[in-house]
Amino acid sequence: MGSEKKGKYWVGFDLGGTKMMAIIMNEDFKILSRIRKKTKGYEGVKLGLDRMMETIKEALVEAKVIIKEIRGVGVGCPGPLDLDKGILIETPNLKWKNVELKSILKKEFDSDVAILNDADAGVYGEYRFGAGKNQRCVIGAFCGTGIGGGCVYEGKIIRGKNSSCMEIGHLPVVPMGPLCGCGKKGCVEAIASRLSIAAAASKAAFRGEAPKLLELAGTDIERIKSTTLYEAIRGGDKAVEKIVKDAAYQTGIALAGAVNLLAPDVIVLGGGLVEAMPDIFVENVKAAINYQAMSSLAANVKVTSAKLGDDAVAMGAAAWIEQL
Repeated sequence: MGSEKKGKYWVGFDLGGTKMMAIIMNEDFKILSRIRKKTKGYEGVKLGLDRMMETIKEALVEAKVIIKEIRGVGVGCPGPLDLDKGILIETPNLKWKNVELKSILKKEFDSDVAILNDADAGVYGEYRFGAGKNQRCVIGAFCGTGIGGGCVYEGKIIRGKNSSCMEIGHLPVVPMGPLCGCGKKGCVEAIASRLSIAAAASKAAFRGEAPKLLELAGTDIERIKSTTLYEAIRGGDKAVEKIVKDAAYQTGIALAGAVNLLAPDVIVLGGGLVEAMPDIFVENVKAAINYQAMSSLAANVKVTSAKLGDDAVAMGAAAWIEQL
């Protein structure tokens, strides 16, 4: 194993849909450097990989670490993955398909490489270093443009045979409800993602029910970001507040099923929506769990917002290398 021969520094990488970030950590997982860059899907795989390597190497220079001192590289990736082979099967935002990311990184840095789903990496980061530190069972739900999820159970990431699982965003909550991007109807993501909330809020603005939102973003869904929704609520838009609270509650209904299945100690909520409005999401998710989950299980689960922010995925991916 490379980790038996290499040095004491860890590389964590978050290959997000709109940005990429590299962090370098010492043997105690203290962050020494952090480099962010925007992703450019139109560049294609070769240029995208070049930017990835460039970002890691810039972070190494800033941390004053050389390649031979790297113990391992961990990467959190969106999209379907072959976890065992380390292949990124597809990621629509980057327009990458069938990229043998593990072998490419192993060749470039001559070290152990871990390729994870980004939601799994984020939950593992919160389990190791954040809001779910050292708990027996931690479920994570990341609410943003979509809704991602993951679970760490007794120190291990729950996964399928070859791929990730815990698709919390695609748990059904409304029979024959709105069409989801996955092609099914009534998924929580079709009702409670930032895109779905923005669509409902846009209608409220058009009808004159959300004057502050209309002032901030008009009725353009693309302009209605998580922070815009928060500003509209602060500005007195009760219609927007209700839409967001209902979405958070529906997310909680989906998570109540996970509570009944796994009896988690902690549910960690993250993503752009939660970062912008943590109190609304924690309160309403907890209320839904209390209503829908078995009382004995609901009473023992803590619902909290994530602590690591943008660092969760990269830190979790790097820390997972120890499990190889």
